[in-house]
Amino acid sequence: MEVMQVLHMNGGMGETSYANNSLLQRKVILMTKPITEAAATALFSTADTAFHASLAIADLGCSSGPNALFAMSEIITVMINLCKATNHELLEFQVFLNDLPGNDFNTIFAGLLPRFQEKLSEQMKGKYGASATFSCFFNGVPGSFYGRLFARESMHLIHSSYSLHWLSQVPIGIEGNKANIYIARSSPPGVIRAYYEQFQRDFSMFLECRGQELVMGGRMVLTIPGRRSDDPSSKECCSIWELLAIALNEMVSKGLIEEEKLDSFNIPHYTPSPKEVRLEVQKQGSFSIDCLEVSEVNWGVFDSDFDPNVVSEDGGYHLSRCMRAVAEPLLVDHFGEEIIDEVFKRYGAQLAARMSEENPAFVNVAISLKNIA
Repeated sequence: MEVMQVLHMNGGMGETSYANNSLLQRKVILMTKPITEAAATALFSTADTAFHASLAIADLGCSSGPNALFAMSEIITVMINLCKATNHELLEFQVFLNDLPGNDFNTIFAGLLPRFQEKLSEQMKGKYGASATFSCFFNGVPGSFYGRLFARESMHLIHSSYSLHWLSQVPIGIEGNKANIYIARSSPPGVIRAYYEQFQRDFSMFLECRGQELVMGGRMVLTIPGRRSDDPSSKECCSIWELLAIALNEMVSKGLIEEEKLDSFNIPHYTPSPKEVRLEVQKQGSFSIDCLEVSEVNWGVFDSDFDPNVVSEDGGYHLSRCMRAVAEPLLVDHFGEEIIDEVFKRYGAQLAARMSEENPAFVNVAISLKNIA
């Protein structure tokens, strides 16, 4: 699997698109909003931060729906409010939206951005008056965030949510992970070690590149699907993929998928613990840690009121749609398109059964960093 070519969320605005099935990710952005606001406020008030009239911000792993614009709008709003409160000249904003080349950037720039810019302009004029001039420049940046994306010392604040769990490649040496598609309780120790070592290499490279791109004192806020446990095969982080593996194995038993096909499929993904995230930041050395927090959001949170404790009655169906928007391109590339509806029908049933027995949750590791390199 060539991850850079294959990995992207479902594009467009259709029924199975990421744009219409990413409420879970939006809620995580809302839950971590105080951390993002604190980072933006600290950036604004830090004397040694090299911005005066222009601020460069980025969302890495923006995908194709409204969430990237939503995250950027939160940062811009904080900055506008700070300018107003301190009588600072209204900043110009440069906004960079990054994802892999296969991402559906057209949905953002042609479908969502025009109305978003109108709303920002209305917001600004409400604070500064109808005659105020507001400049916000949006740029698409296709490429892997495991390499350099921006000029040296050109960025002030970088945000990424629910993206850094994706690895740059499927780990090498995991051929023994038979009947599994990710780390599972039955995975050999060598498989678990290979996944962790790939995460270490990738995350260290990510930190090194961002350390070069951010100005001294620049901020970065990252939210990564993770786990509380020290065990990489713990249920809290692996069962979401184990249930998909069960659905695929059912289809192998029915002769709908070849066993060899399943055995050669593995998800390029790793859910780190807070300890693992902290360790890599400290080892790499470009950043100091302002805060590191862990939160949870229930699997069944698909109601419209953004309460992270309320469970939807149709959670299995909604969660399977959310996971389809994320995983379908990987599955289509490996197994073909004709099996997809059946896979997610079976997967939805597995999710619903698990959610009827337990109250599983996604664990989020959020970290706020300051560039000291």
